[in-house]
Amino acid sequence: MEAHELPTEPAGAVFVRFDRVERAAHWMIAILFSLLILTAIPLLFGSFFGLVLPRFRVERIHLWAGLVLPLPLVVSVVGPWGRRLRHDIRRFNYWRRDEVRWLRSLGDDALRAEKFNPGQKLNAIFVGASILVMLVTGLMLQWFGSFSVSQREGATFVHDGFSLVIVLVIVGHVYMAITHPGSLRSMLTGTVTRQWAARNAPAWLDELDQPKER
Repeated sequence: MEAHELPTEPAGAVFVRFDRVERAAHWMIAILFSLLILTAIPLLFGSFFGLVLPRFRVERIHLWAGLVLPLPLVVSVVGPWGRRLRHDIRRFNYWRRDEVRWLRSLGDDALRAEKFNPGQKLNAIFVGASILVMLVTGLMLQWFGSFSVSQREGATFVHDGFSLVIVLVIVGHVYMAITHPGSLRSMLTGTVTRQWAARNAPAWLDELDQPKER
């Protein structure tokens, strides 16, 4: 259960939205994705090679960043320290009918949002799927000897195509973070105010205000 004060708390009280484990995992994944995108540019457009680092070094950085990419999430989930993250992952997999309607209407329908709105849930699911897809196809491209030509071509198409979609999603994610400072602040400090929760996640606030089980 999320830590919170009694219902008589002042309006400016804060709630924990993300603990240190969740914030560390988020920023480590963000750094690795950024590194992968930066090193992918010269791999896709050869004219950029040699401007900063030689080709071999860029390839090594891209490879190791890709191999390490799943580790922050795996390490954060498996231990006892990942209780809150595991709880949030379960939230991503639970969808109410009004959330589906809200998503289909592109946000026009009324919604009493939980801790994460449908757009945030969809983004989290996409990131998780992207890590798996890019890891599998990247391994196929790096150690291609066991795969046929058609399989390697398919892996190349999926890897390159998915990378472009990832860039677009990340740009959208950064834009939403910049235009919603309260959400961005919660990923930096871990907390949100009661006013923020009442405005952006009222169903989650109701959950927080429920008496704790003893």
